[in-house]
Amino acid sequence: MSGSFCRSLYSFNGDQHQQGLKFEAGEVIRVTQALDGGWWEGEKDGVKGWFPSTYVQVEKLSSMSPLDEPLPRDWKCYMSPQGRRYYVNINCVTFPFPLHMSEQQLLKPDEWSYCDYFWADRKDPQGSANISGFEVLLQKQLKGRQMQKEMAEFVRERIRIEEEYAKNLSKLSQIPLAAQEEGTLGEAWAQLKKSLADEAEVHLKFSSKLQSEVEKPLLIFRENFKKDMKKFDHHMADLRKQLTGRNAAVEKARKSLADRQKDLELKTQQLEIKLSSKIEEDIKKARRKSTQAGDDLMRCVDLYNQSQSKWFEEMVTSSLELERLEVERVEMIRQHLCQYTTLRHETDMFNQSTIEPVDKLLRSVDPAKDRELWVKEHKTGELRPVDMDI
Repeated sequence: MSGSFCRSLYSFNGDQHQQGLKFEAGEVIRVTQALDGGWWEGEKDGVKGWFPSTYVQVEKLSSMSPLDEPLPRDWKCYMSPQGRRYYVNINCVTFPFPLHMSEQQLLKPDEWSYCDYFWADRKDPQGSANISGFEVLLQKQLKGRQMQKEMAEFVRERIRIEEEYAKNLSKLSQIPLAAQEEGTLGEAWAQLKKSLADEAEVHLKFSSKLQSEVEKPLLIFRENFKKDMKKFDHHMADLRKQLTGRNAAVEKARKSLADRQKDLELKTQQLEIKLSSKIEEDIKKARRKSTQAGDDLMRCVDLYNQSQSKWFEEMVTSSLELERLEVERVEMIRQHLCQYTTLRHETDMFNQSTIEPVDKLLRSVDPAKDRELWVKEHKTGELRPVDMDI
């Protein structure tokens, strides 16, 4: 603890110690010694002295950051008795502070995996509330489902055009214009008109195959998709709600412990001023209450860490499942768009030159690359949570 900085929570006149350090609430003190008895030695404005450790809160370590370096917005800092610093974001999840911790290794390096980049919350661009990283992933899934639906609508319109075109070709083939043409020219003309009916049949078959082999699969793929996504959403929301509740319990237990320690310190100071059996009994009671408060804090932190561990596991498992579903969706659409181009080739070989660029792009579809580009644009944070110490 030596070399750390702390900020006073209350004013202290220094009278309770022969070498007491006087300070007001909110002042910064450099810790020079931290003894187990509850008294620390510190320095302020060039003056050294002793003060109760319960009167201060550790702020920043001089070996890690400048004294005036601010914490990011909505972050709180806590120091464990072992001297380890922990930072809590507004979403009630404990993270190491990026500037003060060595870089964490990604769970799936070089894959731009969902499980590595969506741990933090972010502001909703369409509102003032925060949305979790997992909600960002769910929105990606729902958007993909909507795109899939719109693609099916696009194919439906293509089918309508083919059906109308076939109908017009068939109608034109039956018009008796130039039916009186004679000789070989008349035979050629009759064959030309018949070819229109043959072409109309080809286009009708093309529209029928589009409906059964492209449009319908796009529509029925994951019919229960929204229901499944709601299950994901509710499950993760319940875990976050539990995490928030247990974080609140930790804060309450932490405050209770500080109050008990302060009460014990005050009674101890009273005993130094005047010996009394009643005060000694009060000190014993205060010590028992302080010990109980410490035990309660340990229990609350343990429950919090259990909840966070469960949330962490579910985040990894669920995000990887969403990643798998996205790969599956992209592959399914790619396959059916490939089927569209195959039918298109069969229907009209003359237009092959217009389809080849589509074939080339479809062969280049790469879910991993898609994911990389999307994650780069939408990622919310790649730090994963760590356990909180008391």
